[in-house]
Amino acid sequence: MRDLATDDLTLIRRTRKGDAQAFRQLIERYQRKAYSIAFGMLKDKEEALDVTQEAFIKIYKHIECFKGDASFYVWLYRIVYNLCIDFIRKRKGAPVHVDMELEALLHTEEEGASHGLISATLGNPQKSLLRKELASKIQEAMDALPEACRAIVLMREVEGMSYEDLARVFQIPKGTVMSRLFYARAKLQQKLGPYLEETG
Repeated sequence: MRDLATDDLTLIRRTRKGDAQAFRQLIERYQRKAYSIAFGMLKDKEEALDVTQEAFIKIYKHIECFKGDASFYVWLYRIVYNLCIDFIRKRKGAPVHVDMELEALLHTEEEGASHGLISATLGNPQKSLLRKELASKIQEAMDALPEACRAIVLMREVEGMSYEDLARVFQIPKGTVMSRLFYARAKLQQKLGPYLEETG
């Protein structure tokens, strides 16, 4: 199986030499994941697209700063997370402008982050109404979490990131990652537990 980490480093080296196609491959490989995290944090399609675009622009401008001591996606997710926090802080600012080419590349469902959380729970198409209700309840519960905890849940549960990589993304100790996850899961269970019991 292809070693993505090694392959990413090859693409980064080619990008540093001015190979635009290599950078496009990095975008195509990670744009949906970056968008999924951004949308899960911001819950706004245009803002999530704008964050995704800005994250890759930052990476392209600062590609020389990538040291390779962590995975490329860890670096990318850290940038996406920080940009999302900036957007949340200045929500009353000027309207965002989305690059149409990038928007065409994404084609990601708006509820992608929530879908990742519920897909394993409800797979029966006959339960579509119940699935929508559960997605709504999950989103409400996620919205109630602090931004940092919400981001950790998204990256762990949706993207399947390891505790070690989460610690690198948020630049906090692994123990703090585990504590935030424990807190977030407890809050989600507290809010979703009664609903899940009702629906069986």
